Amino acid sequence: MPVPRPRPWPRDAGDAGDGGDGGGADVTRHWAGRLVLQAVVPVVLVTVWWFTSAGSTSLFYPPLRDVVEALREQWLFDRVHSDLVPSLGRLGAGYALAVAAGIVAGLALGLWPWLRRATGWVTEFQRALPPPLLVPFALVVLQPGNDAKIAVIALGSVWPVLLNTVDGVRGVDAEALEMARAFGLSSGQRVRRVVLPAASPRILVGMRTALSIAIILMVISEMQASTNGLGFRVLDAQRSFDTAGMFAGIIVLGLVGVVLNGVFVAVERRTMRWYEGARGWEPA
Repeated sequence: MPVPRPRPWPRDAGDAGDGGDGGGADVTRHWAGRLVLQAVVPVVLVTVWWFTSAGSTSLFYPPLRDVVEALREQWLFDRVHSDLVPSLGRLGAGYALAVAAGIVAGLALGLWPWLRRATGWVTEFQRALPPPLLVPFALVVLQPGNDAKIAVIALGSVWPVLLNTVDGVRGVDAEALEMARAFGLSSGQRVRRVVLPAASPRILVGMRTALSIAIILMVISEMQASTNGLGFRVLDAQRSFDTAGMFAGIIVLGLVGVVLNGVFVAVERRTMRWYEGARGWEPA
């Protein structure tokens, strides 16, 4: 008789800390309860900010109502086309290049130990360089423009994808590869049907980390020799002592990060549904 394997620790539920069987009242088990729970801290922080800044006359701590007004005047919707869209375009192009290059190079390094050993020192040297240092290099080599910004984003965010891909490929079960070889699968088929699916959880971890790095590098690259973009607008507001406008730009950046992360998580859950199922109840 098949013996069920124990389930992993629940990701969202509070588990059965109040009875051992998970039957206790837990608001996080319903989507509405989770939504309310996730909204509590942001609402509290915004409320505290609103009341503590209401009578502020400090240039460095403007009232929240001034920030909201700057957000409405500057970003709804005057600067969406002139600054937000170009920033998202650079981010998307650089991130796509980083993911493609990281997966391809990671597969090669993971599958061929001799190549991994030959490039070990170079890889460690390059990954140790702080990504912001790439900005002057890109500006000198590629000249100021979109190409330099995209290159900075790609070069700085490729490493999480590459290194996680290498680890994922090296962790593929050798017996699964031998079985695929015994069934007559070619090298390309083994990579597509065995190696990539088995390594995909680690690859997605690297992609999610790379997304955060790409957003940071997008902002940093736009603060150097740029005439538009979110990073440029935040720096321009700071230089002109428009503190409310600076906070408004920071809020837009934060919202961009939240939305992109939410989209990534939704895609990850949909594409990795088979993996979550494989970790649940299975015959022994």
